[in-house]
Amino acid sequence: MTEIKFQFDPNLRKIIKNKKQVAVIPVGSIEQHGPHLPISTDSEIVTEISRKLSEKKNFLLLPTITYGVSFEHGPFFNLSIKESTLRTIITDLCTSLLANNIKTVFVINGHHGNLKPLKNIDVKLQKISKNKLRVFPLSYWHFMQREFDHAGFVETSLMLAISKNVKMKSVEKGLVTDGMNQQQINILGRLAAKSFPKVTKNGIWGDPRKATKRDGQIILDEIMRNLEKKCQTCLTEHSSKLHQ
Repeated sequence: MTEIKFQFDPNLRKIIKNKKQVAVIPVGSIEQHGPHLPISTDSEIVTEISRKLSEKKNFLLLPTITYGVSFEHGPFFNLSIKESTLRTIITDLCTSLLANNIKTVFVINGHHGNLKPLKNIDVKLQKISKNKLRVFPLSYWHFMQREFDHAGFVETSLMLAISKNVKMKSVEKGLVTDGMNQQQINILGRLAAKSFPKVTKNGIWGDPRKATKRDGQIILDEIMRNLEKKCQTCLTEHSSKLHQ
């Protein structure tokens, strides 16, 4: 792995010149995650996943874009950028990578609110670059069996596995959908996309009370196995329409 923020220009240009490189751009968010997880949770998880991926596959790791589209969490704390802003940032970074002769990019997403601005960005960048760029937007929760949550069992377990900044003494049960049918869950999901606190009350989707570091490591290992396989598939296929 080459983490570019620690590199010096001559060495970095030599690395790029000597071998075709693949870049990884992690994208997270800054938003509330209940009383027990830090507002940086999404960014921390996606940074760790991207670091592990880059180490395993020997990719170039770019600094994490720590801001995302999180307006739905107001009036709870969030620092958000507009969908168009995030699309522009990703587009500019990818075209800048191409200018440095880096033609393959994985955008690893760690926040659900970023899905819409990342949708079809691979197609847009293909057109802009005249098919010189291959961009693969991948959201890490698509590579685990468990249902994704927000500050619930999954995210809390993952944070326990990668960070010491978790306050389990402050943990609270959030919105639990056990016993609901898929239609009811989908309705709540659409409402939460407009006002997360209104639907969940305390900003938590799921029940984090039984989360453990061990569970977090198991989930993280599963994500990494499946994500690594997906990236290898993307690299060996000619089409960029392989994102989750």
